Order: sequence, then C-alpha cells, then structure tokens
Amino acid sequence: MSALTSPPTSSGPGEKISRRRGWRAKAAGVVLAALALTTGVAAPAPAAANPYERGPAPTTASIEATRGSFDTSTVTVSRLAVSGFGGGTIYYPTTTTAGTFGAISIAPGFTATQSSIAWLGPRLASQGFVVFTIDTLTTSDQPDSRGRQLLASLDYLTQQSSVRSRIDSTRLGVVGHSMGGGGTLEAARSRPSLQAAVPLTGWNLTKNWSTLRVPTLVVGAQSDTVAPVASHSIPFYTSLPSTLDRAYLELRGASHFAPNSPNTTIAKYTLSWLKRFIDNDTRYEQFLCPIPSTSLSISDYRGNCPHNG
Repeated sequence: MSALTSPPTSSGPGEKISRRRGWRAKAAGVVLAALALTTGVAAPAPAAANPYERGPAPTTASIEATRGSFDTSTVTVSRLAVSGFGGGTIYYPTTTTAGTFGAISIAPGFTATQSSIAWLGPRLASQGFVVFTIDTLTTSDQPDSRGRQLLASLDYLTQQSSVRSRIDSTRLGVVGHSMGGGGTLEAARSRPSLQAAVPLTGWNLTKNWSTLRVPTLVVGAQSDTVAPVASHSIPFYTSLPSTLDRAYLELRGASHFAPNSPNTTIAKYTLSWLKRFIDNDTRYEQFLCPIPSTSLSISDYRGNCPHNG
C-alpha cells in the first residue's frame, strides 16, 4: 500500500481513530514537504505546545483529588518580616525541573486567620501553583484593605520571597473568603494584569464591578445568611462586563463558611479556573464549558462559554 492510499485498519475503534489521525498527519506532512520542494517555501512548523502547562492531562478524578501530582513544601513568613500584610504560609512544588509556576495569594475572612483557608494551600500547590495563604494586618480589616494586602503579598512573593525564582510573575491570581472574597474583587479591579480571581462567598458593600477586567469565578453558597447570594455574589457576578470571562457557581445547601473546610466542589472549579486562566491551560476548559449542570452539590451555575482567554 502506498503512503497516501488509505489509512490502515485495526481491531478496536479507539486504535482505529488513533491510526487514522496518524495517517492523516503523515499525509499532510508529505504534501507540505512536496510543496516546499516545488516552491522553495519552507513548510510551516507545527504549533508549539502551551509552555505553561504543568502536570499531567486532567481528569475528573484528578481535579477532585485532595492532592495533585507535585510534591510540595512550605515556607513560613513572619508578619515581622513583611510590610503591607500580616505574613502567612507559602506552599510550593518542590520540583526544580518543571519550569516556573503561576502564583496565587489567598485571603481569609472577617475575624479569621490564614488557618481558616489553609486547606487550599497544599491542595492547589500540588497541582502546580505557588500558593500564599496570608494573614491580614488585623482580623477586622475591611475588603478594600484586604485587596491591597493581597496585592502586597503577591509583590512580596514575586520580588522578595525565598521561592521567587520558582514563580512566573506574569501569571498571578487572587482568591479570598468572605471579606477576603470582597478583597479579591478589589485587588482584581485595582490590578487588571492579574490573570484570575475567585471570591469565595464574598462580602462587599460595593455591588458594581463593571470596570473589573480579570477573569472571575464568583462562588456563592445557597444557604449563606452572612453574605446572602441575592445581595452579594449574584450582584457581583451580574455587574461584571458581559464580555469578560466570568462564571457564577452556587453551592447547594451550603453556608457562608463552606470555604473554611475541605470542599471538593470549591476545589475542583477553583483549580480549573486558575489553570484555565493563569496557565492558559485549555485542557481544563472541559470542566468549565459547557456550563456545568445543577447537581447535588451545585444549585446554580452561570457563565459565558466558550471562553475568550
């Protein structure tokens, strides 16, 4: 059989598809090579793989797992060693051969410390991020202050921390709970160069975020009585520009404090959003588009698909 007559057959449908694709690729290569020889024009090089992808191809099991493929370690940062925020804990992949990583700062809520959101640190770091769970200057700091502190912590992380060489400072994001979630919106509006924002059951007196330009996943809780979704998370989401990559996820039956303990739904969609927009990893688009259906854990999900970024 000549190189271009027909694709080889196989015994199984999966193998058949794979071999047919291989035959088509070879055929295309022969045509391009012939074109180059006859015209003197070089054949175009194949598109490069995304250089920011970290870790194996994701599956539902992998994004729901409590740990990813990377081993992690921690660095404790004293509040006495920094300015503009209250110190915290850095979680980071220990590998030195996978290139640099995107980075995320996470802020706690009113009256809370970093311990309230610490579970997200190793969970996200083991999937291929440097993660900074921070303490605020005081536990009563309001959202605008928490937003400034998130940005100060990112600046410390990328410019002064002991892990700064492991970070790509162009790929940063912010996450926060309650008033930390309100601070996440503040930080994203103040610094449009951020790649992603995820406010978790956020609280903020400001309801209009029409000038925000950072891809944002708003997470609300159906039974939240502290920051009811009708007056917080839903107005946050609907006020975002309709052209922005945005989504609203509502946790079925959950309270305001759902982000304070390990939560698979929060983790899988936060991870997918951060991977999709900080790492530009379109392998995670499958978990965000088409829009997830309501389920035992999701009472509402809204968003724009396909994504622009």
